[in-house]
Amino acid sequence: MIVITGATGHFGKATIHFLLKKGIFASAISAFVRSESKAAELKSKGVGIKLGDYDDYSSMVKAFHGADKLLLVSGSDVIKRSKQQEDAVKAAVEAGVKHILYTSFDRKNETETSPIAIIAKAHLETERNIMASGIPYTIFRNNLYLDGIPSFIGEKVIETGLFFPAGETQTSFALREEMAEATANVLLSDGHKNKVYSLGNSEKFSFQDVAEILSQVSGKNVPYLNPEKETYIEALTKAGVPDEYIKIFAGFAEAIKQGEFNSDSKDLEKLLGRKPTTIREFLTEFYSSKS
Repeated sequence: MIVITGATGHFGKATIHFLLKKGIFASAISAFVRSESKAAELKSKGVGIKLGDYDDYSSMVKAFHGADKLLLVSGSDVIKRSKQQEDAVKAAVEAGVKHILYTSFDRKNETETSPIAIIAKAHLETERNIMASGIPYTIFRNNLYLDGIPSFIGEKVIETGLFFPAGETQTSFALREEMAEATANVLLSDGHKNKVYSLGNSEKFSFQDVAEILSQVSGKNVPYLNPEKETYIEALTKAGVPDEYIKIFAGFAEAIKQGEFNSDSKDLEKLLGRKPTTIREFLTEFYSSKS
């Protein structure tokens, strides 16, 4: 039995989709969800539904009981998820889970000096808790999502130019769907216990590269405006962007600039059995209709 948390979210649902596509019986999958109505599509496919959430310890013990493999998809509540995921690991131990897999994040700086330390904290603590639990584990250190780039640069970037203080540092962003597929491949095969995989693209690119590709895709000049962090924050503040989002965007921009997501790992390519989608392929598909 495979139990998947966060099963109605993008990553969890995509992983289940790939498991079914690759031939696993729906009856061998249990989706741990907060809302049965949101899981109607999964239920219609024959996937088992287990109700509960990260704040309800007993619901996790009940849902995880009998699991050969538990995919713990990281929670979305940045403030609460350290405690939530600590409890999830404890529940997995109590429930007798045989193998726990966790969606963490790729990084280099694990100290409080990281520009995204507040985001990193829960991941680092959860990894340590899993490794200390005694349960065989697999950790997926996922790079940033390639499909998250429009959130950083905007859907109207071809008209406005690329305004983002990420410097010239290269990154290894990869598609969320392909990370989910790689995760499904691991769930369906053996030989992955006590392994840590860094899932990022096989190619690396900078935001200057992004601007050049967008120029080629659109036939227009899309400049890369690489402002100082303070200038960027001031511009977003004047544009009415909520302060919490400004802090997140600025933090990730600085982390990118410092090389946090510049990875040489080929784990994603190996687990997929093919080259991941390239930045050019993604940008061409996403922005060609917007030019």
